[in-house]
Amino acid sequence: MTSAHREPRSLVLLGSTGSIGTQAIDVIRRNSGRFRVRAISAGGGDLDLLARQALDLEVGYVGIAAADGARRFQDALQAEARRRGPGAAGSPAPEIVSGPDASTRLAALPCDAVLNGITGSVGLAPTLAALESGSRLILANKESLIVGGALVKKLAAPGQIIPVDSEHSALFQCLQGGKTDEVRRLIVTASGGPFRGRTRAEMADVTAEQALAHPVWNMGPVITVNCANLVNKGLEVIEAHLLFDIPFDRIEVVVHPQVMVHSMVEFHDGSTLAQVAPPDIRMALALGMSWPVRVPDAAPACDWSRASSWDFLPVDHDAFPGLRLACAAGEAGGTTPAVFNAANEECVAAFLEGRLSFLEITETVERVMGEHDQVGGEMTLEAVLAAEAWARVRARELTGAA
Repeated sequence: MTSAHREPRSLVLLGSTGSIGTQAIDVIRRNSGRFRVRAISAGGGDLDLLARQALDLEVGYVGIAAADGARRFQDALQAEARRRGPGAAGSPAPEIVSGPDASTRLAALPCDAVLNGITGSVGLAPTLAALESGSRLILANKESLIVGGALVKKLAAPGQIIPVDSEHSALFQCLQGGKTDEVRRLIVTASGGPFRGRTRAEMADVTAEQALAHPVWNMGPVITVNCANLVNKGLEVIEAHLLFDIPFDRIEVVVHPQVMVHSMVEFHDGSTLAQVAPPDIRMALALGMSWPVRVPDAAPACDWSRASSWDFLPVDHDAFPGLRLACAAGEAGGTTPAVFNAANEECVAAFLEGRLSFLEITETVERVMGEHDQVGGEMTLEAVLAAEAWARVRARELTGAA
């Protein structure tokens, strides 16, 4: 069947006003015949943008996490429709779903695929809802897999999850070149962040502004700080382990400042496959939304006519202990990753508010992990949420939160 006769793929976009969501919509707008967006959701911090997206995409549903989001969104939608003129004012209004479970409810809508671009562990319930509904899950919300690993794995059918982190999309693509039992190791690349090459002592006085100045990617504040201390890379190792069923001791992180090689797979015959492209998340998003079909010109390609050189460097684990700490949480399993992630989110917030130094982020997270009393038995959503809640309270106590 040719692309001209293929039905548009129906999508639900969660976190549509964030970095992932806006870039996904850019891909969709440039390929309108390939995709149809049924629903979008957001936290409620930029309702003007959400209103523009709702009208542009002609969605049937809009979800807003904020409790008062429905009323404020209606005002924003009416204002945007008036600005556009009579044609927009006459368009059918989307159904509005508001409250903390808005994204979860939209994730359960019948559709071909759900893009979970929500930031943080609040993305877990929508991830589970999408999987339960049978939709393909395009996963940008790594935290939901990390904190609810066993729950997500239990629900996911083979091939139901397509990752869109650049590293995991790269691994996903490279793994098409061989069988799972032929894989020797996964090699996850890291830019090294803004403090690459510094010793731990040299990072004692770094500011939030410095930590938020990522040399390559434009992301939200929590993820950007996590990249600065390599905690994010540890979370990505956990995610790679869960997605591809490769043991932790066969997943390696290597620093690659140019961020052209997004990750690699080494096979047991000695060959290594790498996925290479300029750093642009739209390529991974397009692949996730359209898999197994690729979208032409989703993002710029490499210019092989220009001279270039790439570096690959070992990680300085003494300077960046967050990587090992995250991997230790992943290996412990159970509710430990949820505790790690929740404590880290609280400690990053404390750092951004000036209550914690940069180095104290991982030091405090390690202390919370050490106090965690993991309960045995079958993993449940209630156990994950309880562990998270405890970790947040304890981290707030340790960071002097009001």
